[in-house]
Amino acid sequence: MENFKTLKIEVSLKNSLSKMNFVKPTPIQVMAIPVALEGRDILGTAQTGTGKTLAFSVPLINKLILDKNALALVMCPTRELATQVMEAIKSIISDKINIKTALLIGGESMQKQLRQLSNRSRIIVGTPGRINDHLKRKSLIAYFTITVIILYFLEDLSFFNFLNPIFKEKKIKSGPQPYLLIWFSFILPLTLVYLFNKIYIFVISHLMRIVNMSITFGILIKYSLV
Repeated sequence: MENFKTLKIEVSLKNSLSKMNFVKPTPIQVMAIPVALEGRDILGTAQTGTGKTLAFSVPLINKLILDKNALALVMCPTRELATQVMEAIKSIISDKINIKTALLIGGESMQKQLRQLSNRSRIIVGTPGRINDHLKRKSLIAYFTITVIILYFLEDLSFFNFLNPIFKEKKIKSGPQPYLLIWFSFILPLTLVYLFNKIYIFVISHLMRIVNMSITFGILIKYSLV
C-alpha cells in the first residue's frame, strides 16, 4: 500500500479521500487498513498524531458502503474524543456515500440522541456510560446486529461490561466472522488476546535513536487462539 489510490475500496470513498488530500498513508495506516479490509481483527498501538482514526475509519466506511445492513459502533473513553472521532468520520462521508451517524455522549440531550438512532444511523460513536444508558433504555436493541466494533483508547478491560449485551446476542455470534473488531490505544492490553478468536495484533513501537534519529517499527501477528 504505497498510497490511498491503490487501496481496494469503493470509488466514492476513494474520491472522498482524494478531495481531503489524503495521498501517502502513515505506517499504522499501511499496516492496518489492508488487514481490516480483509475482515481481520486488529489490536494496534501508536503514538498521537499517527493517523489511527483514519486507519479504522476507511475500512469501517468501506464495509458500510458494501453492506447496506452493516452497522458500526465506535467506543471512546471521553466525550471530547468521541466528538473528535465523529467529526473525522463525518468529514470523510461525502454526499454520495450518505451514511447517517449518531453521537452518544453524556452532557447532551437524550431525546436528540434517540431521534438520531430512530433515523437508522449506521455509525454510532459514543462513550461507555451513555452507551450503557441506551442499552438500559433498550434504544440500542436494533444495534445488536452490529458488524464493526471499534474500541478507541479504551485501556481498561472493565468497559467490556458495557458490551456484554451485544457480544452475547446470538445474532452477532452467528457465522464464521460475525463482526470486525479493531482496538487502537497507547497501550496494548495483552489480556485482550485471550478474549477473541483469530486476532491479528499490530504493535507499532517508535524507538527514537539518539545517534541517527531513525524510527523503527515492529509488527507482531498472532494468527489463531484455538
